[in-house]
Amino acid sequence: MPFAVTKTAAAAVRCSALLILTACGQSAAPSASPASASPSASVSPSASPSASPTASIKPSNSLDAITVKNPKFGAKPTITVKSPWAIDQTRVKVMTEGKGAVVNPSYLWVHYTGVNGRTGKVFDTNFGKPATMMPLDQVVVGFKKALEGKKVGSRVLVAMPGSDGYDSSGGKGDIKVGDTLIFVVDITETVLGGPTGTAITPPAGLPTVTDKDGKLAITIPKADPPAKMVVQPLTTGTGQKVTAKDVIAVHYLGVSWKTGKVIEDKTGAIDGGLLSSTIPGWQKGLVDKKVGQRVLLVLPAADGYPKGSNNPPVEAGDTVVYVVDILYAAAQ
Repeated sequence: MPFAVTKTAAAAVRCSALLILTACGQSAAPSASPASASPSASVSPSASPSASPTASIKPSNSLDAITVKNPKFGAKPTITVKSPWAIDQTRVKVMTEGKGAVVNPSYLWVHYTGVNGRTGKVFDTNFGKPATMMPLDQVVVGFKKALEGKKVGSRVLVAMPGSDGYDSSGGKGDIKVGDTLIFVVDITETVLGGPTGTAITPPAGLPTVTDKDGKLAITIPKADPPAKMVVQPLTTGTGQKVTAKDVIAVHYLGVSWKTGKVIEDKTGAIDGGLLSSTIPGWQKGLVDKKVGQRVLLVLPAADGYPKGSNNPPVEAGDTVVYVVDILYAAAQ
């Protein structure tokens, strides 16, 4: 595996999927508590909304009654509404249209402020703190409806009735069954689903890479391997540049030059960790590449596995070839 397991890295760095986003220095979504109810999902038994103090409020069919001060993306918002107020169904307004990637439902980070429509009071916010990771399968229904398909850089206003909020958990703290929840959400980051940018045609003589319906394949040329490492971007990418200190998330495919056989296939699941914990060729070859780039790495033994490896299966002295999709990078 390109991510080396060392004494200093083994516990905190060998990250795959969720660990990339939690143990490696990123914030995981907090569980909702009675004192501060975040949009985290609940599996508590349903409660009857008939006893709700919101039941007597005539629900609105628009977001016109909500005012957001400091409406621009990144600015801490102030949400005001003439309370008590309720909404008839989850309604969403994109206040700022982002220009980044469409969110990966499993990996996105947000800043948010939440207000209870019945009281008009803020019940939770993380502005001024690190952005919170909120997989959309772990948030309340209204939050999921608001963010699905949106882009990084978007600011979204959403109001949701209790049925899409906390009714299923019987309310939380000052949030009662039936209460409408209002959120302003900034989508700050996501993990890409694949390479971005325009394709780059590599020079002749290198291993060829094909991508048919998302299935990657590497074909080794009938020639001796190069004596020196080759780094060849295959797409331009669209994100920030990777630094030597970054945590990265990737898809990748590895092949032996000698046998042409696949030695590693991580194209179906996100893998990652600190770039500094990877094999030498990755550390040198991926620095300064952009998030979203697909990169071809041809690594002589000195830059790959000088003594060979059992996992992945590499003979001593063999050249290895990797195609790496850089899906995420952030400073540790």
